[in-house]
Amino acid sequence: MKHIPNALTIGRIVVTPILLTLLFFDTLVATAWACALFIIASISDWADGKVARQFAVKSKLGQFLDPIADKVLVLGTFIALVFIMPEHVVWWLVALIAVRDLSVTALRVYMKRNGQTLKTSNGAKWKTTFQLTFLIALLLVMTGSKVGGSVGQWCQATLSSPVIFWSLVVVTLVTLYTGAVYFKNKELVDG
Repeated sequence: MKHIPNALTIGRIVVTPILLTLLFFDTLVATAWACALFIIASISDWADGKVARQFAVKSKLGQFLDPIADKVLVLGTFIALVFIMPEHVVWWLVALIAVRDLSVTALRVYMKRNGQTLKTSNGAKWKTTFQLTFLIALLLVMTGSKVGGSVGQWCQATLSSPVIFWSLVVVTLVTLYTGAVYFKNKELVDG
């Protein structure tokens, strides 16, 4: 049990380039596989934390790799979508998300060097939920848009509507707010 959380985290990092490559093929099969891999990777994020807590098998490697794996998966997918659908997943919103995530990571590294630990805030868990929900929903709609019939038409209409852009705005605002909490809340510091 001791190595399962780290194996899940490393698996998430390994799967990400595969799913990103599949997204660019723009076929039903490739998009469906990319969506499935993203969902599995998202579940592994939850599972590695649950296993680590339940069996008290936290490791320094896991604590270091887990947030990196999350950022590789989420930011990698956001950046791929900027190129695939730039009219809805606009670069400057994704850039704001990336700056927030990289700033918090830099703060975490800085504090670690000073013998302190930055606890994960409850808001950060909400941020992750918003980001993963947005990306899973978008990947499902992208997959559905390649299917014929009324499902395909509904998904294509959704992709053409402003709902994706405005949903991303909400995700970005939640992300920025939770990032600001790290820089203001001294209760999140151990040590």
